[in-house]
Amino acid sequence: MHLVLGGALLTPFFLLAALVVPLAFDDVNPFSDFPWQFAAFAVALPLAALGALLFPLLRTLEATAARSLCGLPADVTAELTEEPADSWAARRRTALWFVAHLTAGGIVSGMTLAAPPAAVMLILLPVTDPLRHEELGWPNLAGGLLGPLTGLGLLALVAGTTWAGGRLLARAAPTLLGRTPADRLAAAERRAADLASRNRLARELHDSVGHALSAVTLQAGAARRVLDADPEFARQALLAIEETTRSAVAELDTVLGLLRADGDDPAGAPVPAPALDALDALLDRTRAAGLHIDADVDDGCGRLPPLVSREAYRIVQEGLSNALRHAGAVPVRLRIALDADELRITVENPVQRDAIQRDKTVTVTPSGTAAGTPRPGGGRGLPGIAERARLLGGEARAAGRDGVWRLTVRLPLGASR
Repeated sequence: MHLVLGGALLTPFFLLAALVVPLAFDDVNPFSDFPWQFAAFAVALPLAALGALLFPLLRTLEATAARSLCGLPADVTAELTEEPADSWAARRRTALWFVAHLTAGGIVSGMTLAAPPAAVMLILLPVTDPLRHEELGWPNLAGGLLGPLTGLGLLALVAGTTWAGGRLLARAAPTLLGRTPADRLAAAERRAADLASRNRLARELHDSVGHALSAVTLQAGAARRVLDADPEFARQALLAIEETTRSAVAELDTVLGLLRADGDDPAGAPVPAPALDALDALLDRTRAAGLHIDADVDDGCGRLPPLVSREAYRIVQEGLSNALRHAGAVPVRLRIALDADELRITVENPVQRDAIQRDKTVTVTPSGTAAGTPRPGGGRGLPGIAERARLLGGEARAAGRDGVWRLTVRLPLGASR
């Protein structure tokens, strides 16, 4: 069926060639003169190649037909692409395939139309009228088996040609209808961009929503324990939960804005991502969850590049969340220092000595080299911090020593989006 389709696709080009050939040669009729039919066939193939070069969508159509009708194995079918041939390299490959398909299809279609009737007549020669053979121009082979054997051989020739044409096309399909190196590179770039977007979304969700959930969990637990003994404290805890969740919803809108193509928001302008100018509110919410925070923030942080300021906010947020999750209501020391060319963030909090023994130092340098392993059963906070620092060309280190967990991050000020 695939080869017959190739013969059908050849028909318009053959008819066009049959009209062009008589213009170049006098007294020529490709429709009746058998040798000139091959000449028209030869002229039709370049016309088909030109059509394949001009119509990129032809690769999609041919790949679909090959996948459905060519009898390809599953691993070969997976190599075919249904994307239009946008580059000239892809168009040239498609043109070669189209010419091969039409050539094989034209030969097999012509043989299918002419050979079976001739084979039947040859097979019936021994039982038909010899005079009729002479009228048709057939040799008088009625007395022997040469006629039937010739007819069977002709049918075998048709079957063999069909099989050979199909096999050749099947072997050529992955090369000519598959992705070119440029297509593979473009697909890899799209995949990398998609993974980067998903990783960014995962970091934002983990750092914003994860921090809010950690704080709300501690606040709700504290309110439950003192609800009867200290209703006023419970009321303050519930107020802190309300403020924390309201802020989390606003940050969730920002994160979900990453999912909208080109930042379009049909409901209005997206909420801007928080930066260090929102640090005081973050510290207040975290203190309400039970942490005792000693913050020392350089006054120049308000003049940081927007990208550095946003990433620094998320890093501080995750550092405080780690203290909430793994240390509880402990004193935390936060230092944000601004130098001429970099921003340094340090978060320190006491932890149990056995917890420190389970932790390893995690370091990510601008080259992307990582050393050490995160805590068994831990989350994705430290890898997320390290990834944020690496994307800005900075470095993140986290280690426990002498009962103190210390997170240190350096962010170059020259980082830009």
